[in-house]
Amino acid sequence: MIKNVMKGVIFCVFSVVSIQNVYADDHEFPFVNGMYWEVTGIKLSDGGGLKYANWLAAEWRKNMDYAVSQGWLTRHEILSNVHPRADEPDLYLIRVFNSLPDAAEDEKRRKNYMAWVKKSMEKMQEESGNRAEYRTVMSTSLLQEMKFRE
Repeated sequence: MIKNVMKGVIFCVFSVVSIQNVYADDHEFPFVNGMYWEVTGIKLSDGGGLKYANWLAAEWRKNMDYAVSQGWLTRHEILSNVHPRADEPDLYLIRVFNSLPDAAEDEKRRKNYMAWVKKSMEKMQEESGNRAEYRTVMSTSLLQEMKFRE
């Protein structure tokens, strides 16, 4: 009799634990949010690939490395679309970061960046406009990783 009571108690304990696990699984999304990926699609003009590659290897990389050194980005990458169709980007510029800054942090970063870059907004706008002769920004997407819940 005591043996049967013990078996019953053990069964009840395991049942309650099992029910709690099922309940938790039913009420939690199977993913947790991960890093943000900002992906910019670039279309190159005929004959503009080398000029843009040189700019990416010098200016863009320097700016991205600065952002990584400040902890604003975790990494940056460039992907080439090996066989782009007419309506697709040739390159994807990728910036990966942990979180979006609030307005105050964004302003602080802007001030730090402007002090570091030592260029006026007018000069940076002019330089960006000059790159339009050999590249077109097709789109920018903000994506977020979805990681499986452990």
